[in-house]
Amino acid sequence: MANSGRRRGVGAVPTVPAQDAWLVEVAEGASRDAGGVPVGLLGDYLPLLADAAVTGRRPKRSELDAVGRLGRQAAEQGISAGRVVQLYLSAARRLWQDLPVVVRSRDREAVRAAAAAVLHVIDEAVATLAEGYAVARRDLVRREDTLRRELVDDLLRGDSDLGALVERSEPFGLDLARVHQVALAAPGRRLPDTAAAISALEAVIFDRLGDRDVLVATKEGLLVVVAPADPATAGRISPTVDPNNDLGRLMHGELNRLRHGRPWRVAAGRAHPGLYGIARSYEEAREALTMAARLRLSSPVVNAHELLVYRVLLRDQPAIVDLVSAVLTPLRQARGGAQPLLDTMDAYFSTGAVATESAKRLHVSTRTVTYRLERIKTLTGYDPADPQHRFTLHAAVLGAKALNWPTNPLPAG
Repeated sequence: MANSGRRRGVGAVPTVPAQDAWLVEVAEGASRDAGGVPVGLLGDYLPLLADAAVTGRRPKRSELDAVGRLGRQAAEQGISAGRVVQLYLSAARRLWQDLPVVVRSRDREAVRAAAAAVLHVIDEAVATLAEGYAVARRDLVRREDTLRRELVDDLLRGDSDLGALVERSEPFGLDLARVHQVALAAPGRRLPDTAAAISALEAVIFDRLGDRDVLVATKEGLLVVVAPADPATAGRISPTVDPNNDLGRLMHGELNRLRHGRPWRVAAGRAHPGLYGIARSYEEAREALTMAARLRLSSPVVNAHELLVYRVLLRDQPAIVDLVSAVLTPLRQARGGAQPLLDTMDAYFSTGAVATESAKRLHVSTRTVTYRLERIKTLTGYDPADPQHRFTLHAAVLGAKALNWPTNPLPAG
């Protein structure tokens, strides 16, 4: 029966002699069953089944390798694995129904032997097909991940050719003319499976934002999200944040569901328009991550606009060093050093100069807070309760936090 056409190229439509024309009908029917999957992806599969049914011959390694190549070809064409497998199973079912000689035979042993031989071919062929498909999919995913990382690197650098970036961004659905925001997520420890984290973030952001103009990748051990933002928020400082739409909180909530990587810290830059706005938002998010660690902030989600005052202070570092040195260094004379008094002022200013609320935040008594405030007044000459002195002390405390003083010595000069 037909070993004809056994040397055809991979993916070619099977050509069989007139006596085997029924195989063509089987292939076309299977293609319809599988939703129009190309007949060429069957290769020599049907003649292999027919040979097995009539002669009991098992497929050769080279013939199975050809099936594996067809699986890879299906993956590269973007055909789902389920539809390809359906093509092969439907072809086997149709062939068995229409198989001459064997179906007409009344010899049960002959039918049983033919069925066993056909099932063996189906088992090996479908397994090889699926393996080839999986290999191709892994290659495609690795290739896409590489392209994604390279695109993210160039976007965040902000100095690449605009025309080339627009062209490379299109396959990922990224419109560089829009307003975008960048957020970074740092795991508490090394993340073993970045693919799971990327998939989780993509799913929740697509679902919440209702927009596929989102790019998620990794860079230098961090998860990077480039997402569209409301044009009205571009460059704006917002004192209020909607937790349902805040990108940083959305990311943190989803990442905390993962088994690995906790505790997470997420920092979000402000929204900016255009290609260079992406790079600017990234720099703000990266600086916010660094500043949050330096300031030992307790919040796991930090927005860049919340730390703008520290950026202003550190722009003129000699001036802020001079302020900290002149105003706060006398606190070193206190029992226990300067840190408890700095923490007290930080809590006092954060609670609107309310001693009882400061005491709750510091887990000390109200009397301890008032004693420390008096000690600060005595040592520095500035009264934290005096509105005229409060601004100077508050600026000095913020500067000390930004410089990590007194843990680190003040920079010289």
